[in-house]
Amino acid sequence: MKKQLSILIADENKEHVTRLRSVLESHEDINSVEVCYAGEDALKKVIANQPDVVVLDVILSGLDGYAIIEEAKKKLVKSKFIVVSSLTSETFVQKAMALGVEYYMVKPASAELVLKRIRDIYSISQSRNEAKERNTNLLSDDVKINKNKLLEEKITNIFITVGIPAHIKGYHFLREAIKMAIENPDVINSITKQLYPSIAERFSTSASKVERAIRHAIEVAWNRGKIENINAVFGVKVYSNNEKPTNGEFIALVADKMLIEG
Repeated sequence: MKKQLSILIADENKEHVTRLRSVLESHEDINSVEVCYAGEDALKKVIANQPDVVVLDVILSGLDGYAIIEEAKKKLVKSKFIVVSSLTSETFVQKAMALGVEYYMVKPASAELVLKRIRDIYSISQSRNEAKERNTNLLSDDVKINKNKLLEEKITNIFITVGIPAHIKGYHFLREAIKMAIENPDVINSITKQLYPSIAERFSTSASKVERAIRHAIEVAWNRGKIENINAVFGVKVYSNNEKPTNGEFIALVADKMLIEG
């Protein structure tokens, strides 16, 4: 039987809260959904109830989302945090990640995708708990979890360096593509038949939209003119301003870099 999760939503946008709450409450693995619209109220509920997952915006009256996370961690609250905000600056994203949030999602993020991220967090926690109960391969499981989190952080840092903003769809598709190429390098040879369709299935979209969104993300980086940063990431002068890699080339380059770095 799946664990039933308790969720707290903290957001001033009542329409967003209503829509998200409705979707979450319709699933059996969500036990309870609390809502609040102000920062101070949210912090009190986080500390008092310690929900499994807190979904909050950065912009809240009284206390902002960052302050809530900071204070909760000071109180040793074990809740996991997902930020869903319209703030798209890399500075805001970096600050949230530095505070240890599990995901930073950009509005309008669908309620279904938020639910998926909540379940992703739980699946990692469940893996840890099951390993402890079995008391076998505990170190191996923890290392895998830590490596996965470290990998995502490294990919995020590369995206920030080369100028791929977190609010565009291609950002998330590209991250999934790189992770797939690391897990299975041969997938890069079947990018249209395997990689794009697999990502499309995960995000409930089409393979053609995945391809276009990834292409757009790469073009955004090049149009921002951070070619020196891009070449610095790979350690050699790979491209000039007039040269843009194909989707497959860029995915393969980043994946190879991650594999070389271990």
